[in-house]
Amino acid sequence: MNISSQRLQTRSIILSGVYVLIKKTKKINMKNLKELRHTFVPLESGGEVIVINTGATIDAEALAMLQALHSRSSRGFRSHMKVLDEKGAENFMANFYVGYGHASIGDCGTTTLFIEGVSMLAAKAIQDGRMYSGQEASTRYIDFQNQPFLNPLGTIEGFEILENWRKFYVEAMPILIIDLEKRYPINEGEKNSIYSKAIRARAFDILRGYLPAGSTTNLAWTTNLRQAADKLKMIRHHPLKEVRDIASSIQKALTIAHPNSFGHKQYLETETYNEKIMQGAYYYFDTNSSDFALTKNNVDTNELKGISDLLVKRPIYTELPQIVEDMGELQFTFLLDFGSYRDIQRHRAVSQRMPLLTDKLGFETWYVDELPKVLQEKAEILLKNQQNLIKGLDTSSELGQYYQAMGYRCSCKVTGNLRAITYLVELRATRFVHKTLRVRAIQMAEVLSELFGKIGFKIHIDSDSDRFDIKRGQHDINIK
Repeated sequence: MNISSQRLQTRSIILSGVYVLIKKTKKINMKNLKELRHTFVPLESGGEVIVINTGATIDAEALAMLQALHSRSSRGFRSHMKVLDEKGAENFMANFYVGYGHASIGDCGTTTLFIEGVSMLAAKAIQDGRMYSGQEASTRYIDFQNQPFLNPLGTIEGFEILENWRKFYVEAMPILIIDLEKRYPINEGEKNSIYSKAIRARAFDILRGYLPAGSTTNLAWTTNLRQAADKLKMIRHHPLKEVRDIASSIQKALTIAHPNSFGHKQYLETETYNEKIMQGAYYYFDTNSSDFALTKNNVDTNELKGISDLLVKRPIYTELPQIVEDMGELQFTFLLDFGSYRDIQRHRAVSQRMPLLTDKLGFETWYVDELPKVLQEKAEILLKNQQNLIKGLDTSSELGQYYQAMGYRCSCKVTGNLRAITYLVELRATRFVHKTLRVRAIQMAEVLSELFGKIGFKIHIDSDSDRFDIKRGQHDINIK
């Protein structure tokens, strides 16, 4: 047997061994799963923060240490593992990441938190930023009729307002579902189970406009150690006490789970400055904002012309080339209901301001128009009565958000480069996206086409965007 054959045989044996190992470990050991020690920290609101323990032998801090050693030594992974085995990651992280301020080391270790039983407002605060990665409970696929609503004022008046919203949501649901089945009858060949889910998703889409922002939700947050620490620097000064309490619980949970990575010294001047930012300039509200406008455009069309061939030939489902990112930015301002703001906020490649939710910019009429006639009048009466009750609350505009329905319109501002804006527009202009957001996406698409269409730019959007499609019933996640 020649050397090449020997190497090939050895490689085959190794690969075979790897396959066997993968095959044997494919099924999760449920006994070991039950033995994992996760970190649980309760929230004052009744929810909790959970930092999961994946059972990994090399945890987030050890992984960060290994990568940091890799940046200072050419001896390689095996040498670093030996150091880790002999000395552990504890002192290393406490000294170099926290003590000496080598912040980039914190980028190398990741952790995942589950944050449960918090308001829609708190969820948005945690997700507010371009570095957030995670998921949140969907109002399209979850029935919120039994979900707790937070009443931060703790008053009977506040409780009454929240329960008025719930009562309408619960009573309207079966009536709306029957009406939707009449408007959009099942077609031949369509599965009844998928059709029913699509109808319910449509009903949830409509009635979410009447859910208060104080409705509780669950979210998951996957982050590295540095991003978590940076986020806590800001949200511990958030205008809402609920968010400040959550920040405190997250800090406690992360310190328990990763004890050597969250002991950063706090500087009074920095904390004071961050508090000034969060308390004075966090929420965005513009009573003079127009319904929709392009408020900034510094994209260099001459540079774009230089890649006109790439613009013309870009296929559907394909992003613009990365070189477009440094050719300038656009900014759009518009009014959008808070429910749909929750959807557009998920786009991390653009910058967005956190809107203040009030009733001053009006209720999105789509949420009324989509109701059957028998419910429209009840909705109008409800909105009028609720406005009067909310005005009677002795509270700030920030706390008043908990009692406002998510169908009220907010001042929104979106800023990004042409590549990021195009991605957002093409994703949000399809028929599977909530109608009120889809309208804005189509408006942005029209502006982009007008500005750059002559130099080869084209945009791929759904031309049949208003058609009811039961495929929305397939977008749920079910355990089989």
